[in-house]
Amino acid sequence: MLMNKLFWMLLVAVACSSDGDDPTPAATNESKQYGIPYAAVPDALDVVMYEVNVRALSAQGNFQGVIDKLDHIKALGFNTIWLMPIHPVGEERSAGGLGSPYSVKDYLKVNPEFGDLRKLRDLVQAAHERGMAVIIDWVANHTAWDNSWMANKSWYVTDANGNVIIPPGTNWQDVAELNYNNADMRKAMIHAMKYWVLEANIDGFRCDAVDFVPSDFWKQAIDTLKKIPDRKLILLAEGGKAENFTAGFQMNYAWDFYNNLKSVYKGGGAASIFTTHENEYKAIPAGAVKLRYTTNHDESAWEATPVEIFGSRSAALSASVITIFTSAAPLIYSSQEVGRHQKLAFFTNDPIDWAENPDMVAEYSRLLKLYNASDAFRKGTLKSYADADVAVFTKTLGSAAYLVAVNVRSTERSWDTDPALVNSTWTNTKDNTTLSLGSVLTLPPFEYVILKKS
Repeated sequence: MLMNKLFWMLLVAVACSSDGDDPTPAATNESKQYGIPYAAVPDALDVVMYEVNVRALSAQGNFQGVIDKLDHIKALGFNTIWLMPIHPVGEERSAGGLGSPYSVKDYLKVNPEFGDLRKLRDLVQAAHERGMAVIIDWVANHTAWDNSWMANKSWYVTDANGNVIIPPGTNWQDVAELNYNNADMRKAMIHAMKYWVLEANIDGFRCDAVDFVPSDFWKQAIDTLKKIPDRKLILLAEGGKAENFTAGFQMNYAWDFYNNLKSVYKGGGAASIFTTHENEYKAIPAGAVKLRYTTNHDESAWEATPVEIFGSRSAALSASVITIFTSAAPLIYSSQEVGRHQKLAFFTNDPIDWAENPDMVAEYSRLLKLYNASDAFRKGTLKSYADADVAVFTKTLGSAAYLVAVNVRSTERSWDTDPALVNSTWTNTKDNTTLSLGSVLTLPPFEYVILKKS
């Protein structure tokens, strides 16, 4: 009788795993490949990433709402979508609202607020059909307090009294710190990561708080993921250490660049942009890529939106020009393209007004299409020109050459043209007019030009 009962339990578990109604595989079974692995996953250097706040992208705040916006995202020029955490959210010690998506209640299930595994598969397939890869957020440092893993107390870090603790050095009361000295917990975490690659056909991960987790775990996990047949994965670390790349990540965050850019728009010298750029790339291995942005979910929720940080919509656009075109993987966060002024929550449903500032949406589309049109922006040689108020640089690859000049001030500023460029002829990419550089290039407040060598 016991053997018969076990057999039927196993049979039901396998059936549920395969039909998409229940995304939880039997704990002892290997996940199976669903669909066909996406063959056009971009190299890290070619990634143009759009971060999706599922709760905000549509009024319904679910996967279908994301599917309905895929044409918008594609039209802007993106080839990679990052979905913020897709898992059920913990309720115990909740941080309020609908709870933080970074408080994971079950690594093997879909948040019912968003849909189910079947709908996630639909989303991934729809993105692939439009030429976009899909990565999901992975929260490996901690879980919700009502995660079933809490039954295994040894899987968590405890204090001297044996109490499970929150992540040290934080005030994240809604989550519990995982113990990476526990081999079984590591295996369960890797199993869960592999599950989504296979069962949902995703194309990689944006891994949260990477530097909080031992680097040798990431190497163990990534080595395992790389063994999945016929797979090319995008692996982004929310981290800032060179060892992120040693562990196997291809990209990590350009925190220094972002923080310096904010200081420049508050009066700092524009030349520091390029010093920071060079220092970031000197600190990482050849071929590694930095992710650059003017906002993300944390910044727009807790600090301010780009319109607030940089001072205006025109200022925010000019800052984006610098981040997009300086040899890194660009990131745009949902709502940024419409120039949203007020903060964007992700603990609640806070739908974006897509009718706001259509001219700004059009300009982001123009900029990203220009970026995608030439390898010079991604792979070309960057040469900068020192100036306090205008960020000026060229990107050159073979016969292709571009000059980018951005006024980072709220008043008109001029750049004394480098003597080697005086009388050189260019095409303004905005209107295809011809421009011969004189001894001075004058730009209105927060204006920018991107010139192509004629």
